[in-house]
Amino acid sequence: MDEVFRALADPNRRRLLDSLNARNGQRLRELCDCLAMARQSVSKHLAVLEQANLVTTVRRGREKLHYLNAAPINAIAERWMGQYGRRRAEALADLKRALESAPMSEPAFAYTTFIRTTPEQLWQALTDPAFTRRYWGVAFETDWRPGSPMVWEENGRRTADPEQVVLESEPYRRLSYTWHTPTPEWAAAAGIDDDLLATLVAESRSKVTFEIEPLGQTVKLTVIHDDFPDGSTMRQMVSTGWPHLLSDLKTLLETGETLPPVPDEAWQS
Repeated sequence: MDEVFRALADPNRRRLLDSLNARNGQRLRELCDCLAMARQSVSKHLAVLEQANLVTTVRRGREKLHYLNAAPINAIAERWMGQYGRRRAEALADLKRALESAPMSEPAFAYTTFIRTTPEQLWQALTDPAFTRRYWGVAFETDWRPGSPMVWEENGRRTADPEQVVLESEPYRRLSYTWHTPTPEWAAAAGIDDDLLATLVAESRSKVTFEIEPLGQTVKLTVIHDDFPDGSTMRQMVSTGWPHLLSDLKTLLETGETLPPVPDEAWQS
């Protein structure tokens, strides 16, 4: 947390975070334009933000895209908001909401966390039905080969669709698949009304990617949920659910505790 507070102390770095909060997934050139600073100076500020885990970078071909990461802000809120009165915590709460909330036109959601585990154990946690049920309440029926179909099973409800497929599968390094189909059965169980279901069905299908990188005794996990249309309702829903789910995943891997699944309401806020 010391690194996070030091990173936030500089007004230029806060401006970079504000810029990414307004439009995530920017290139270095775009961020330079935001600050009207030399490329080398902006790169140094971004390096500090990356070191503090406030910014996550993702390579797309030759491009390096920068994303705001809400994980450290969640950690600050969890540690400090419970120790002080509501008025003293309001500033942190506002900051947390600002950094976790993205405009409706935001095309991607990115989240990075560090887990004391191994790439093999994390891969198992992402793919083994017995494991995913413990923290997610969902099991995946698939052979995890690129192009293979996926069936989402949750509380006895099975969601199958030809477009629910594995996109990439590189064990212990990278996993990607298309997001589930919003069906009437799923909507009824999640308490989603007909109007909201119709909105979700009308949207193009998104995808989620897990990038796994070993770092000493920990593993860096980056989750990128993208391919949303502008103004996506699904994007707004998952941006609330993912931090909760990944926090449960981290706790389970590090402590072995059995955690309740992420409630459907967390994906609807």
